[in-house]
Amino acid sequence: MFFLYGGLFFLLFGRMIFIQATGQAEGRAMAALAEAKYARESILKADRGTIVDRNGALIAADTLSYKMLIILDEKASKGTKKPRHVLKENFEATAEVLAKYIPLEKEHILSKLNEYSDWEKYQLELGKAGRDISHETVLAIRKEFDEKELSGIIFLEDQKRFYPNGVFASYLIGFAMREEDADGNLSTVGKMGLESTYDKELTGTDGKVNFQSDGWGNKLPKAEEIITPAQHGYDIQLTIDKTIQSFVEDAMTRVESEYSPEKMLVVVADPKTGEILAMSQRPSFHPATREGLTENWLNDALETTIEPGSTLKMFTLAAAVEEGKWDPNALFKSGQYRIYDRTIRDVVREGWGTISYLEGFQRSSNVSMAYLLERLGDRTFIEYMREFGFGEKTGIDLPNEAAGVILDRYPSERLTTSYGQGSTVTAMQMIQAATSIANNGVMMKPYVIDKMTNPNTGESVIEQEPEEHDSPISAATAKQVREVLASTVTGEKGTAKKFALNGYTVGGKTGTAEIPNPKGGGYLSGGGNYLYSFLGMAPVENPELITYVIVQQPKLPDGVHGSVPVAELFTSITESSLRYMNIVPNGDNIIEATTVRKAIGMDSAEMIAQLKQDGFNPVVVGEGGRIEQQYPQAGTKLTEDAVILLKTAGATSLPDFTGWSKKMVLSFKMLSGLDIRMNGDGYVMEQSLSKGTVIGDHEPVVLQLNLPVDIYKPEEETTEEESIVGG
Repeated sequence: MFFLYGGLFFLLFGRMIFIQATGQAEGRAMAALAEAKYARESILKADRGTIVDRNGALIAADTLSYKMLIILDEKASKGTKKPRHVLKENFEATAEVLAKYIPLEKEHILSKLNEYSDWEKYQLELGKAGRDISHETVLAIRKEFDEKELSGIIFLEDQKRFYPNGVFASYLIGFAMREEDADGNLSTVGKMGLESTYDKELTGTDGKVNFQSDGWGNKLPKAEEIITPAQHGYDIQLTIDKTIQSFVEDAMTRVESEYSPEKMLVVVADPKTGEILAMSQRPSFHPATREGLTENWLNDALETTIEPGSTLKMFTLAAAVEEGKWDPNALFKSGQYRIYDRTIRDVVREGWGTISYLEGFQRSSNVSMAYLLERLGDRTFIEYMREFGFGEKTGIDLPNEAAGVILDRYPSERLTTSYGQGSTVTAMQMIQAATSIANNGVMMKPYVIDKMTNPNTGESVIEQEPEEHDSPISAATAKQVREVLASTVTGEKGTAKKFALNGYTVGGKTGTAEIPNPKGGGYLSGGGNYLYSFLGMAPVENPELITYVIVQQPKLPDGVHGSVPVAELFTSITESSLRYMNIVPNGDNIIEATTVRKAIGMDSAEMIAQLKQDGFNPVVVGEGGRIEQQYPQAGTKLTEDAVILLKTAGATSLPDFTGWSKKMVLSFKMLSGLDIRMNGDGYVMEQSLSKGTVIGDHEPVVLQLNLPVDIYKPEEETTEEESIVGG
């Protein structure tokens, strides 16, 4: 026995010496085995990039949510005082509680509990219903479980895509949703719109933390951590203005409710830069729930082509003016025009007799375009159409843009194109071409991405600048065309009287286009089966906005023309937007704009006196003293009583925010660093804390804003109702 046990001891001792000397056992490195057993890895989740408007207001972002696990295995409660799994006798009570908070029936949850329990599964997940659970819901479930002494529910932190504005530029923004890959891993994937187009850029890369642990997974004392930081997705800042977009959405919702059109489209742009400030269509949907999403996934502003109707006449006019062929006082015989075997007619078949070309344009006469084309030359006209950008993509920073088709085979096709029928365009092409008229002969390329930023480094990945395109018309031509467009609103014979704004001049062109029969053969007719539109700019002397509105096949009450819902959209959106932008309305008492002085580096008391003398309303952000920043910047032209913010050091006392625009409030918030929260859009009507209050950085101030359309009610107009196809 001595020799037996002695031999075993020396054998074991030799084995230990061998392992210690070689570091191997059974051909495998012991260090690697220990590393595999005791090394742990923790995932650092990367955030999907945010999408914000031009002022930094949130449009889309990741937010905290929870995933629910239901533990069924008794082993989970081994060695614990309280059960950590769902007790079988509590199945029904558990199902009853959960059914109150997640979108599943009690019977369905109960059947799953019994089914998975019979299969001896460790845990149960309830699919989509058990994901994207809010923090408030988690707290409510936990509270009720504690009260009823239930157990076995675990919540794991997760993320979901958050769209705080609901139906908001939905076909531009699109949506992203959680998807499960073949390995069961969940990730957020862009499925439509910008979320899909820039999915790669928005998607981040998860990081990880590696550390040494004991057998139970606890980190060992003084164990070194190896951290690979998460790389968050890029942030996208749009040219979209949330306030103007809200004006668009609100107006479209009202018109949709009243007239139930088949389709609507609105695009608002800055003609000086080409920036798209708002873009929406109907039908639309909520990007978080996809409620309202139809089989149409196209962004109609650039992916769908239309026959625009008489709105295109403004470009026919521009070509004639540029070529010196426009004589507003020359006369022609209205009613009909014959070209080969085809007769072109005005909406009033007998016409209005012999009238001037200016009256013909105001009345939206198709025959006037035919005679104007004789003067201009139809092939010259087509060249201008192509130089305006029709028939080719604008190059906007969005995918799947359509080019449209300019018909040029027969003289009759060139003629019908002159008044917007036959050839096809996109709304974005119309906006781009209109910038050349609004922007004094300088045509601007439209764009929606202002910049893209890498949040991990703070560097800009993309930073867009306004881009000019060659324009076929001069500044003098653009000015003359705007004057004619204004006459369609102000002229006695104008078809756009109802598009007049309260306090602002406007110029534009109405359109009533026929819609091709989807079943083939000709066009739809009668019963509002038309595409009604208006392409307008304001203020017409120096346009700050271009607004293009399309309403297709509205349900119209007797005696109501299709231009009525179009006018309701255009006037509400454009007037509210101009007031929000602090564009000075017209009026006898309007004071000329004054240039803002340079204030940075000056003493605040001295500068306040000077600014008040200039007619401004200076507001100090801080305690006073040396001015560190100012808003607006020196050189900006503002009207009397405009607010000037002067940033100094020290604590800030609250001003009277009444009447401030949202844009000005955001500037004050940025300079002061105060927690200012706003309800609504437009202008401040109320504030939660009074003027003069000094608060800390973390004490919130709540401001109530109202839309200008609710503050300024446009005057009732009694204008003659036009009823013209092509008008």
